[in-house]
Amino acid sequence: MKVKRKIIQIDEELCDGCGNCVPSCAEGSLQIVDGKAKVIADNLCDGLGACLGECPQGALQIIEREAEEFDEEAVEVHLAKQSKEEAVQAPAHTHSHGPAEIPCGCPSTQMKTFQPVGHAPRSTGGSSALTHWPVQVHLVPPTAPFLKGADLLVAADCTPFAYPDFHEVLLRDRVLMVGCPKLDDAQAYIDKFTAIFSQAGVRSVTTVMMEVPCCSGLSVIIRQALENAKATIPLEEVIISTRGTLLEDRKIS
Repeated sequence: MKVKRKIIQIDEELCDGCGNCVPSCAEGSLQIVDGKAKVIADNLCDGLGACLGECPQGALQIIEREAEEFDEEAVEVHLAKQSKEEAVQAPAHTHSHGPAEIPCGCPSTQMKTFQPVGHAPRSTGGSSALTHWPVQVHLVPPTAPFLKGADLLVAADCTPFAYPDFHEVLLRDRVLMVGCPKLDDAQAYIDKFTAIFSQAGVRSVTTVMMEVPCCSGLSVIIRQALENAKATIPLEEVIISTRGTLLEDRKIS
């Protein structure tokens, strides 16, 4: 049944097919088709616009028009079908001689929140304090529900491997975002965190960096984003040694 409601519209002339919007659509209604982003079915789009901030070309907007009603059951069926299809396709990637591609709507990019696993004896390997998915900076939209009022932990992606108590000491009760300040796009990170600090009502920010000089770029990114957003948010910076010890933990005014 069609009703007049809000829904996403994509300007094909502006869209360059980058795919940045696809992971931010938790319903899987966006896909890249013939090099352009498409809403594959009106009833899969909730019209809330979580994808808008991810388009570098400004090709997405919310409009009001006649469309099929949003159908949560159809979304569940659609996502389940995607998961099955990707599970079937996955073995083929192991024989590829080129770089593997992430299929559009890949479950690894779908936002999830969950309860952390309870504390476990150290002899069993400890327990996970992770409360959401995804965690990569590039994949987390500023509108992600788990960012609202969060104590945010922004970690250089080497730190969880170096620091053995990462989950218990640093991650527990915090929302995680990870990335590499040396290899990733620093300006894109600044823009992403500026949007987060402007919109999400983050309560505190803790950055975790390695002692190597190139990792200090993470501090520069977060400080610049806080300045851009004109946000007064408590900031803490943690430094981890290459041998896996906590070298420094400083609170920044």
